[in-house]
Amino acid sequence: MDARTYPAKETPKSRRTRARILDAAMRLFAEVGYHAATNAMIADAANLTRGAMLYHFASREELVEAAVAYIEVERARLFEQAASAPSAPGVDASEHAIDAYWALLHEAPFVAFAELETAARTDPMLRVRLAAAQSAFDRAQVGDRFLALAQAGEDPRFQTSRDLGRFLLEGLAKGAMTYDEPARKERLLTVVKRAVRVLNRKGDVQELWPD
Repeated sequence: MDARTYPAKETPKSRRTRARILDAAMRLFAEVGYHAATNAMIADAANLTRGAMLYHFASREELVEAAVAYIEVERARLFEQAASAPSAPGVDASEHAIDAYWALLHEAPFVAFAELETAARTDPMLRVRLAAAQSAFDRAQVGDRFLALAQAGEDPRFQTSRDLGRFLLEGLAKGAMTYDEPARKERLLTVVKRAVRVLNRKGDVQELWPD
């Protein structure tokens, strides 16, 4: 643990307090946005005074650095849970993987991280602190665990099928549909599943649009 981020005297109580602060930060990033979630608002959500929070995180930079690590751990934990859950009988593994990842994208750690990625476009400090977490998730979580979820191989064709599913789902989660949203999303999810199955050469699916 970095001495810049954590107080020198670490106790079980201080660890619990830090976790409370970081959980509040994650949830506020997801609910109101990175810039709107000020340190004062985070302290209030964690039921702490501003001074008490400063004992644990002396600056915005220290809080953000720790929050990124905390959110990444929470994303990995949820991903492991999803990857270890078997698909229902008769459900194709790749379709199960798509449904599982779509559900994850609406959980607080994933929403918070997506918010941080958006804010990082114009925030150099945040962009630097996100880089390692983005790379780790891309390789260790989505790369290996999504591969296991989808039961796909390792060649470029299967890699592309995972990337197609992943990035279309992430874009769909961030998209702003202004009318007929449930039906449009359901149609898109159906096409994504069929496209992944075509790339994985699973079954007799040949067309992206179901008849």
